[in-house]
Amino acid sequence: MSTRILRLVSRLTAVTTALVLGGTMLAVTAAPASAAARNGKCENGEFCYYYSSNNKGSVSDFKNSVADYDDKQPTCYDFKGPGAGKGKCIKNNATSVWNRTGKTVRVHYNSNYKGPHQDFKKGTKGNLNSRLKKQNASHNLLDPGCKTDATNSKPPSTILVYMRSQKQVKRVKFKDYVKNVLPNEWFASWPKESLRAGAMAVKSYGWYWALHSTRKTSWGACFDVYDDVSSQVYKPGSALPSTSAAVDATWKTRMTRGGKILQAQYCTTSTACPAWRDGHWMSQYGSRDKARAGWNHSKILKHYYRNIALRR
Repeated sequence: MSTRILRLVSRLTAVTTALVLGGTMLAVTAAPASAAARNGKCENGEFCYYYSSNNKGSVSDFKNSVADYDDKQPTCYDFKGPGAGKGKCIKNNATSVWNRTGKTVRVHYNSNYKGPHQDFKKGTKGNLNSRLKKQNASHNLLDPGCKTDATNSKPPSTILVYMRSQKQVKRVKFKDYVKNVLPNEWFASWPKESLRAGAMAVKSYGWYWALHSTRKTSWGACFDVYDDVSSQVYKPGSALPSTSAAVDATWKTRMTRGGKILQAQYCTTSTACPAWRDGHWMSQYGSRDKARAGWNHSKILKHYYRNIALRR
């Protein structure tokens, strides 16, 4: 079994433990905004479909990518604005668009961002071509680029997170990302120095993948990390005071090996970590126990991750 699979298995164990213990590792994620939340006005930052050609008729407005509009009421995304087509499902019913998102938007013939497509650059108004006119099934906002501004001495300002269940890639402020991962990987009630060790590991892992990822979705969008146990569990809105304080306290410190940001891997226990004795993995529960024994986070990190440097 590869270390990557073992990492996933061990991380699943951590999540299961959190559920059993009723701890804070898994915070509830708010559901995506429903179709009913849209107002039928094409506002700044939105991508809009029109029922009729030349941006006429009823409007259906979106702020994010949508993989499947559905085609039956009351669950479908429908035309909300006044005019012809109001109340109809937008799937296979749109004729023209206005892209006010600031990104290129790709309209697809099939659901899940598949099939023939047509791109609309930011600010563009236009009619769907003959292949897609009233044959639209999904759309996605294309990220302007795959490159990061991170270096081995400077963290990324943002990170690309693949929200797997939503089938979207979101660009998230990196510090916000770390703050909304840590409480899903470490119990917020654990000692301060354990949380600080966890904050360093979570940050270093994300930073590493921002520098090195070549991942792409099935529709070609770049991303750095998954939002689940395949990488680290990211849940928007899950940040907690104790874990956020740990992130703030360690934010200016970086963890390197040979001058390069460490891919800091971790799992539940020392026996679950496949390579911990070789200095590549940290035990989450081990960090808790060592913090309770009086170790500070620097000593904990240097115990598990061999030959590292902690620098500001």
